[in-house]
Amino acid sequence: MHDPCIICVAITGSLPQKSNNPAVPITISEQIESTHEAFEAGATIAHCHVRNSDGTATSDPEKFGSLMEGLREHCPGLIIQLSTGGRSGTGHERGAMLPLQPDMASLAVGSSNFPTRVYENSPDLVDWLASEMDKHDVKPEIEAFDLSHIYQAASMVEDGRLKGPLHVQFVMGVKNAMPVDREAFEFMARTTRRLMPEATWCAAGIGRHQATLNDWCAELGGHCRTGLEDNMRLDKDTLAPSNAALVRQCVGIIERHGRSAATWRQAREILGLRIAG
Repeated sequence: MHDPCIICVAITGSLPQKSNNPAVPITISEQIESTHEAFEAGATIAHCHVRNSDGTATSDPEKFGSLMEGLREHCPGLIIQLSTGGRSGTGHERGAMLPLQPDMASLAVGSSNFPTRVYENSPDLVDWLASEMDKHDVKPEIEAFDLSHIYQAASMVEDGRLKGPLHVQFVMGVKNAMPVDREAFEFMARTTRRLMPEATWCAAGIGRHQATLNDWCAELGGHCRTGLEDNMRLDKDTLAPSNAALVRQCVGIIERHGRSAATWRQAREILGLRIAG
């Protein structure tokens, strides 16, 4: 085994999805338990949202703080990545948790269409979120829903609004946005390497496309994202019983390509993050 592959587990989304799969963790304690199982299975990044008591997403720093405290206690070394996504608030609310100094935070650098709405990321908001991440020493994960987002991220590194090397995630399979297409995927990977040679990259496949994107990333030298936020099933007939089950499936895909799942120390080294504790 060589060329370690980082596994990011997106443990819960920003939509009230528990009715679709009861394994989706909603409360802070459920999220900590689910993440711990996924961490033991081989995940080294946890992509996190938090929710209100009614299940709606929020950017409440107190809730994020409680989650981070539990994850650091039960998953020492885990890379904590908080979401600044648009379903958790508007405007500067979306970055309210950044002073907590997680290891990483997601950053969409442009707008795109979602199934029923526009995922709006105005230039002013993107610049503000980027500046807050820089201020609090939080590494951004660029969520590229479109090819233009890769060019925009590279431009922001060039003019100093973002500090490289970046970690870029291609998001494919969202209805009305970037489809799952092998040629498009390879072009996005080549473009990232050309514009930002030192950047690391991964991809998120939505729904049934999750395992496909895991396979493509492992094959072409990228990193992987899995988890119940993006996909509820192990296969077309079987609901995933846990985030850990999806991580184990991802580990198997990685190993079929002659690679190994990165340890948390390897993941931190690859991403240029400080060693926790």
